[in-house]
Amino acid sequence: MNARPVKRSLTLRGHRTSVSLEDEFWQAFRDIAAEKSTAINALAADIDAKRDIETGLATAIRLYVLQHYKSMSGK
Repeated sequence: MNARPVKRSLTLRGHRTSVSLEDEFWQAFRDIAAEKSTAINALAADIDAKRDIETGLATAIRLYVLQHYKSMSGK
């Protein structure tokens, strides 16, 4: 298990950007995109559009993943 964030590239609305996520969050994010039959860049763009301006994209993705799994467990 790699606890250090790893920088990964995404394309949001035609613009390249990068986010630093731990391997577990990145894999969970990819799994959620697959569950939704959505491209990972499209899901990231949706999260980006809905996040608070003061919240970084990586944080917004982590919170999205957490909320996704919390809602699945009924909590």
